Amino acid sequence: MNDLASNSMTATSNALGLDFNTPALQRKRRLRAFKDRLARWCVSIGGMAVLGAITLIFFYLAYVVLPIFQGAELASRKPLQPAWLATAAAPLLLTLEEQNQVAMRLDQRGQVQFFDATGMTALSTVELPLPAGAQVVSVAQDQPGSNRVALGLSNGQVLVFQHGYRVSYPNDVKTIVPSIEYPFGEAPIVLDAQGRALDHVGLSLNGGTLMLAGSTGAELHVLSLGREENLMTGEVSLSEERIALPQIAEPIKALIIDPRQMWMYVVNGRANADVFDLRKTALNGRYKLLSDADREVSVATSLLGGISLMVGDSRGGIQQWFMVRDADGKAALKSIRSFQLGDSAISQILPEERRKGFVALDAKGRLGVFHSTAHRTLLVEPVAAGSALAALSPRANRVLVESAGQIQRFLLDNPHPEISWSSLWGKVWYENYDKPDHVWQSTSASTDNEPKLSLAPLAFGTLKAAFYAMLLAAPLAIAAAIYTAYFMAPAMRGKVKPVIELMEALPTVILGFFAGLFLAPYVEGHLPGIFSLLIFTPIGILLAGFAWSRLPESIRLRVPEGWEAALLIPVILLVGFVSLSMSGHLENWLFDGNMRLWLSNDLGIPFDQRNALVVGLAMGFAVIPNIYSIAEDAVFSVPKSLTFGSLALGATPWQTLTRVVILTASPGIFSALMIGMGRAVGETMIVLMATGNTAIMDMNIFEGLRTLAANVAVEMPESEVNGTHYRVLFLSALVLLSFTFVMNTLAELVRQRLRVKYASL
Repeated sequence: MNDLASNSMTATSNALGLDFNTPALQRKRRLRAFKDRLARWCVSIGGMAVLGAITLIFFYLAYVVLPIFQGAELASRKPLQPAWLATAAAPLLLTLEEQNQVAMRLDQRGQVQFFDATGMTALSTVELPLPAGAQVVSVAQDQPGSNRVALGLSNGQVLVFQHGYRVSYPNDVKTIVPSIEYPFGEAPIVLDAQGRALDHVGLSLNGGTLMLAGSTGAELHVLSLGREENLMTGEVSLSEERIALPQIAEPIKALIIDPRQMWMYVVNGRANADVFDLRKTALNGRYKLLSDADREVSVATSLLGGISLMVGDSRGGIQQWFMVRDADGKAALKSIRSFQLGDSAISQILPEERRKGFVALDAKGRLGVFHSTAHRTLLVEPVAAGSALAALSPRANRVLVESAGQIQRFLLDNPHPEISWSSLWGKVWYENYDKPDHVWQSTSASTDNEPKLSLAPLAFGTLKAAFYAMLLAAPLAIAAAIYTAYFMAPAMRGKVKPVIELMEALPTVILGFFAGLFLAPYVEGHLPGIFSLLIFTPIGILLAGFAWSRLPESIRLRVPEGWEAALLIPVILLVGFVSLSMSGHLENWLFDGNMRLWLSNDLGIPFDQRNALVVGLAMGFAVIPNIYSIAEDAVFSVPKSLTFGSLALGATPWQTLTRVVILTASPGIFSALMIGMGRAVGETMIVLMATGNTAIMDMNIFEGLRTLAANVAVEMPESEVNGTHYRVLFLSALVLLSFTFVMNTLAELVRQRLRVKYASL
């Protein structure tokens, strides 16, 4: 190839008498070739570096996100058979304290044994003050974390005690001293005056009021105790109130009182639940807990917070129920979701003390780890050969299982149970909600509340903000680009294009600040004027163009060709001034003086001051320079030979524009739109400052929104490193990156097809 070029140059030089192969020209060509190769390599390396950086970002985000989708792990330790266990009675209750160092065991004789949870050595033994001849028949625990226990005795009495753990550091050695306290006195409380054995008991302490419930067969006994302490003398006084409730027809299986002492759930018969309104002392309703006739309730308890009722059956199923208000405002018990552990009866359900998760144990010794909100089964493993009694630590990272005269220890690793595909993208029925919904609420006032980490409203808000921004920016930017590149005079184009491109240098934080503090209240106070401006500006431009075309040529020819757009400036200013000036009059004539109230009251359209309309105006202003600059270059780069050829063949300038220029420039115009869309999707500061950050799913232009990018910017500084919230925020960034990557890939494919299709023009 070089020889041919050299021969061609030699032939040309011989014909013209010029020498193109002088040493200086050869060095110049070699230097140019070297520069071309260097530039090509630099561009290639830069492009590969960008792709590599994006790939590394993607893998780093995936590395942070993947752990939230992993299940739980259970690691067993060697089972131990302490000497004190050989003489102990059958267990009724097994618990662990916060530090996983001290465990408590309660047996049928009313003996409390505290022991080392690591080596199983006995620490202390407490004999509960049971009346002579009385035995423990039933046991119930208050809400998770309270450490309150009620014992139902064989003589119709109830003993309430609380186990506590005092931490001290004698000689700089951490020491935990367990103890037993009796907040309502050491004397048992009479629940059944006839002295019959209490088959089941339930308790709830709300403030200073303790509510106790017990059952003897199908008979129900409820007692409310008030406790007042004299701050001067320390004397404690108790007041009692018997609560009369309708009696139950079938034998009672479980009694559960919610922490607010509003509802009491009485599980009875094979699979029935009677719900009592304790404030009205009336029956709310009778509900069928299980639909299958061959199943019956084996155990029932409440989750953290006491709102959800967890019901285990004889076939290994677990159902979650809670009270839901219908359209008429009446509360009713409703089945929310179900889980399956195995095919044996559920013997124990242990709720977590800090999350909406729980651990279940069946009659065959299988242990299951679940999370209610995520509707997720994280682990199912055998931990015993048969029936057993288990304890779950307050941090839900240790499990003790007593079976066949020995105690086995398990380490439970379950860091992120709250996340599942359904909790992230599907509608979830949260506690205290009337129906399933998409909700993002990463923080709450207490740990009793469910984590609400749905990404659906954030993704919806991202697309909503981009849609309204593109609705304003795309027509204006594309139309301006076409007019500037095709119709405008070169001198005027040299002034207009730099000014529009200079808008891109304006920091988005300034635009967001302006939109949030000035534009939002101004739009709220001038709604008729804003809509009049959006409607009448294009009409005014068309009318001005029509009037200009009807003027005599002697007048029209006075304006140099390509400078006609300057005549639209006073038209636009006049339309804007008239529209905004008439806003108050239009509001009085058409909307009774307040368009916002008219929208809310007459049309039922909610109105938020910082809404999608404000975002569309502000972000559209920020996106216009991106779209305009790329689209204008694409249109201007269409070869003039195509334009002149079309005009020479008799086509009008408009026909040439629509059938030649736009088609040829369509790949560039499409790329401009996609880049503008990517800018709108990834925008942070404008949507952060101008939307109110309300994570709702509503296409209403007068409602606010929250985007993925803004949510990450707001909540990342407050999230716990490597916590679930932290990783979900990284998942938001991964979703945003994946979305823009897919959109840009599709845009590139479409652009290439358009380029091939119209390359022949």
